[in-house]
Amino acid sequence: MAQLTKIFAAALFTFFVFGTFAQEKPETEKKETHMKMEHMQSDSTMHGMNHTMNMKTDSMNTNMMVHEGEIDLQAIDKNKDGKVYQDMMDWNVISDEPGKCPLCGMTLKEVSLDKAKENLLKHDFKIKEK
Repeated sequence: MAQLTKIFAAALFTFFVFGTFAQEKPETEKKETHMKMEHMQSDSTMHGMNHTMNMKTDSMNTNMMVHEGEIDLQAIDKNKDGKVYQDMMDWNVISDEPGKCPLCGMTLKEVSLDKAKENLLKHDFKIKEK
Protein backbone atom coordinates (compact mmCIF):
# COMPACT_ATOMS: atom_id res chain seq x y z
CA MET A 1 0.00 0.00 0.00
CA ALA A 2 2.82 2.41 0.90
CA GLN A 3 4.57 1.61 -2.38
CA LEU A 4 1.39 2.39 -4.34
CA THR A 5 1.03 5.73 -2.53
CA LYS A 6 4.62 6.65 -3.43
CA ILE A 7 4.06 5.79 -7.09
CA PHE A 8 0.85 7.81 -7.19
CA ALA A 9 2.55 10.81 -5.54
CA ALA A 10 5.45 10.64 -8.01
CA ALA A 11 3.06 10.43 -10.97
CA LEU A 12 1.03 13.37 -9.68
CA PHE A 13 4.17 15.44 -9.16
CA THR A 14 5.46 14.61 -12.66
CA PHE A 15 2.12 15.52 -14.22
CA PHE A 16 2.01 18.82 -12.35
CA VAL A 17 5.59 19.84 -13.22
CA PHE A 18 5.49 18.86 -16.89
CA GLY A 19 1.88 19.87 -17.38
CA THR A 20 2.56 23.35 -16.02
CA PHE A 21 5.76 24.05 -17.91
CA ALA A 22 5.11 22.12 -21.13
CA GLN A 23 2.86 24.79 -22.62
CA GLU A 24 4.72 27.57 -24.42
CA LYS A 25 3.41 31.04 -23.61
CA PRO A 26 2.84 33.65 -26.32
CA GLU A 27 5.50 36.41 -26.53
CA THR A 28 3.13 39.11 -25.15
CA GLU A 29 2.33 36.96 -22.10
CA LYS A 30 6.07 36.42 -21.50
CA LYS A 31 6.64 40.19 -21.47
CA GLU A 32 3.71 40.74 -19.08
CA THR A 33 5.06 38.06 -16.76
CA HIS A 34 8.53 39.64 -16.85
CA MET A 35 7.08 43.09 -16.07
CA LYS A 36 5.02 41.66 -13.18
CA MET A 37 8.12 39.99 -11.76
CA GLU A 38 10.10 43.25 -11.94
CA HIS A 39 7.22 45.05 -10.20
CA MET A 40 7.09 42.36 -7.51
CA GLN A 41 10.83 42.70 -6.92
CA SER A 42 10.44 46.47 -6.57
CA ASP A 43 7.53 46.04 -4.16
CA SER A 44 9.50 43.46 -2.23
CA THR A 45 12.42 45.87 -1.82
CA MET A 46 10.10 48.63 -0.60
CA HIS A 47 8.31 46.19 1.69
CA GLY A 48 11.67 45.16 3.15
CA MET A 49 12.55 48.80 3.82
CA ASN A 50 9.14 49.45 5.39
CA HIS A 51 9.42 46.26 7.43
CA THR A 52 12.81 47.36 8.77
CA MET A 53 11.43 50.80 9.66
CA ASN A 54 8.38 49.23 11.34
CA MET A 55 10.63 46.90 13.33
CA LYS A 56 12.60 49.89 14.62
CA THR A 57 9.40 51.75 15.52
CA ASP A 58 7.92 48.65 17.13
CA SER A 59 11.11 48.16 19.11
CA MET A 60 10.93 51.74 20.36
CA ASN A 61 7.24 51.33 21.29
CA THR A 62 8.00 48.03 23.03
CA ASN A 63 10.71 49.67 25.10
CA MET A 64 8.35 52.49 26.05
CA MET A 65 5.43 50.21 26.97
CA VAL A 66 7.15 47.33 28.77
CA HIS A 67 8.18 48.55 32.21
CA GLU A 68 10.63 46.84 34.52
CA GLY A 69 11.89 47.47 38.02
CA GLU A 70 10.10 50.20 39.92
CA ILE A 71 7.20 51.39 37.75
CA ASP A 72 6.40 55.12 37.80
CA LEU A 73 2.72 55.41 36.84
CA GLN A 74 2.79 59.22 37.17
CA ALA A 75 5.52 59.42 34.52
CA ILE A 76 3.63 57.04 32.21
CA ASP A 77 0.49 59.25 32.46
CA LYS A 78 1.94 61.95 30.18
CA ASN A 79 -1.36 63.74 29.54
CA LYS A 80 -2.13 63.78 33.31
CA ASP A 81 -5.72 62.57 32.89
CA GLY A 82 -5.38 59.96 35.65
CA LYS A 83 -5.77 57.06 33.21
CA VAL A 84 -3.44 54.66 31.42
CA TYR A 85 -3.80 51.62 29.18
CA GLN A 86 -2.67 48.34 30.69
CA ASP A 87 -2.45 44.77 29.42
CA MET A 88 -4.57 42.42 31.51
CA MET A 89 -2.09 39.57 31.03
CA ASP A 90 1.31 41.30 30.97
CA TRP A 91 0.63 43.74 33.80
CA ASN A 92 3.87 45.69 33.31
CA VAL A 93 2.83 46.69 29.77
CA ILE A 94 1.40 50.15 30.30
CA SER A 95 0.95 53.10 27.94
CA ASP A 96 -0.70 56.50 28.00
CA GLU A 97 -2.25 55.70 24.60
CA PRO A 98 -4.47 52.87 23.40
CA GLY A 99 -2.76 50.04 21.58
CA LYS A 100 -1.80 46.39 21.66
CA CYS A 101 0.62 44.59 23.91
CA PRO A 102 3.93 44.05 22.08
CA LEU A 103 4.43 40.81 24.01
CA CYS A 104 1.11 39.00 23.55
CA GLY A 105 -0.92 41.12 21.10
CA MET A 106 -3.85 41.75 23.44
CA THR A 107 -5.60 45.12 23.29
CA LEU A 108 -4.63 47.34 26.21
CA LYS A 109 -7.49 48.21 28.57
CA GLU A 110 -8.06 51.74 29.85
CA VAL A 111 -7.78 51.86 33.65
CA SER A 112 -7.37 54.54 36.31
CA LEU A 113 -3.93 55.05 37.82
CA ASP A 114 -5.26 53.57 41.08
CA LYS A 115 -6.49 50.42 39.29
CA ALA A 116 -3.19 50.09 37.40
CA LYS A 117 -1.34 50.38 40.71
CA GLU A 118 -3.64 47.79 42.30
CA ASN A 119 -3.07 45.39 39.38
CA LEU A 120 0.70 45.81 39.55
CA LEU A 121 0.92 45.30 43.31
CA LYS A 122 -1.39 42.27 43.11
CA HIS A 123 1.04 40.68 40.62
CA ASP A 124 4.20 41.48 42.63
CA PHE A 125 5.47 44.48 40.64
CA LYS A 126 7.11 47.43 42.39
CA ILE A 127 5.57 50.91 42.18
CA LYS A 128 7.38 54.19 42.49
CA GLU A 129 5.59 56.19 45.16
CA LYS A 130 5.15 59.95 44.75
